[in-house]
Amino acid sequence: MSLRVFVELRRAAATVFFLALACGAAGAGTDNWRFDTGNDGLVTASLYATNKLITGGGALSYSPVLTIACRADGEPAWTEWLQLNDAVSASRKITMSVMIDRGSKFDESWSVGTRARLLMRDGADGIKRLVSANRLLLSWRFGLLSGRGQADFDLAGLGEAVSQIAATCQTEVP
Repeated sequence: MSLRVFVELRRAAATVFFLALACGAAGAGTDNWRFDTGNDGLVTASLYATNKLITGGGALSYSPVLTIACRADGEPAWTEWLQLNDAVSASRKITMSVMIDRGSKFDESWSVGTRARLLMRDGADGIKRLVSANRLLLSWRFGLLSGRGQADFDLAGLGEAVSQIAATCQTEVP
């Protein structure tokens, strides 16, 4: 077994372990959400997609993670991001196709972050549209020839999660 395969298998095992811990520590009504408060004042709630993306030539799969975040004294106060294991080929902006509760699809521009594996959108308007939603479907291109990625989220408990984050941040719910 090559070192790279070994490292990928260890990473997958660690992800499963931390997912199990997160699921066990979640609160009532927000069972699928994982909460965190950083030393820098960033308060987050994260949710794994219900679907899997295939990586490593089909050997491994993972669920993208949607995170809703608030920073009490920061600008912008609210941010959402999508964490991927595979990098996208874009360097600054990427077009994300968004569908909420089986409504019409629309496109919006998201920023490309850390090692092109983090897709971000700032602003309370993005969070506000999700608070009463049940489902979120995000779709994007990994690259010109790499195909599309898609993440499907069951947003059960999002309203409570955003309320909990807003209370911790001492700010208004969007």
